[in-house]
Amino acid sequence: MRTILVKFGRLLYKIWFYILAALPILIFLPILILLSLSERTYPQVFWMARNVWANTILYGMGCIPKITHKENVLKGKSYMFIANHTSILDIMLLLKCTRNPFVFVGKKELVKIPIFGFFYKRVCIMVDRESRRSRTGVYMRAQKRLETGLSIGIFPEGGVPEESVLLDAFKDGAFSLAIAHKIPIVPIVFYDCKKRFPFSLNGGSPGSLRATVFPFYRTDNLRPEDIDTLKNTIREKIRSELLK
Repeated sequence: MRTILVKFGRLLYKIWFYILAALPILIFLPILILLSLSERTYPQVFWMARNVWANTILYGMGCIPKITHKENVLKGKSYMFIANHTSILDIMLLLKCTRNPFVFVGKKELVKIPIFGFFYKRVCIMVDRESRRSRTGVYMRAQKRLETGLSIGIFPEGGVPEESVLLDAFKDGAFSLAIAHKIPIVPIVFYDCKKRFPFSLNGGSPGSLRATVFPFYRTDNLRPEDIDTLKNTIREKIRSELLK
């Protein structure tokens, strides 16, 4: 009986998440539609995503962000924000890690999510990871956003790995973009998202969401042939932190 109640409670917890995710979008729908019509108003969209949408979800779920900064980002400067990916909560927590507006690079499949997908395709850079042409197009769209002073946010694993995997292999995209545009890479480690809200029904509970923003990796003097070394160095940094 207890097992049934636990599973039912976790199911309700999942449903509550999607209610919280949809509620701010529905309430502010007219404003969001107007703001999403132009790239010039993206900073306002980001502000609402960070301070209204993400806060509603995280605090409504009882998942309180606790973020430590080892180095602070500078206002008006572009960065490449990367983090390990274990849960849908990673999106909200990454938004809380910086006030600097950044654009997510994410898989196109998220467009299919009702309500969320409508705005996702307007404010994010979508990529079909199975299409080389799509991956190439990301560079052009990212460059356009970087030229306006925005930053980029990517989960370099390319998706959420199996729950038994601590940290999946990294794709080249984030590191290639950072080197091409000479912007610092900001490695961020999420410790609790998988525990708080896994994709399966095997867990999930309120509690703190710890994150650490580590010192940045500069790319000013790096070249395309340095991508693998940079990628592996940062991955090992994140992996060693998760193993502690």
